[in-house]
Amino acid sequence: MITDSIGNYFTRIRNSFIMGHRIVNVPSSKLKKSITKILYDQGYILNYKFIDISPQGIIKIALKYDKISGISVIKCIKRISKPGLRKYFSSSKIPRVLNGLGISIISTSKGIMTGNQAKRMNIGGEILCYIY
Repeated sequence: MITDSIGNYFTRIRNSFIMGHRIVNVPSSKLKKSITKILYDQGYILNYKFIDISPQGIIKIALKYDKISGISVIKCIKRISKPGLRKYFSSSKIPRVLNGLGISIISTSKGIMTGNQAKRMNIGGEILCYIY
């Protein structure tokens, strides 16, 4: 059985903002930490904290909501490349998300980055997810 820890990470975040929770805890890994930093830098989450209480650790994520309407900033978080079907793109073929309104997160040879950063650096890689 293949476990998809990144898919689990996205599902926990998705379920939390659907239910209106303010904070979500997810098990930590280097890849999840990188994705969390990108979500924070792009303005999709309010804050995050890495807690090392066990060998694996926990990422505590504060979700971001619109102050007026109370709707989550993240409308959709969609896993693209899965353990059963990996999706790789060259730098020229990296798709735009919602005509530039969303972001894609890509695993490259230079680390985890957004699709726009990968295009600027002329690097392709595995597209992990779309967020808008």
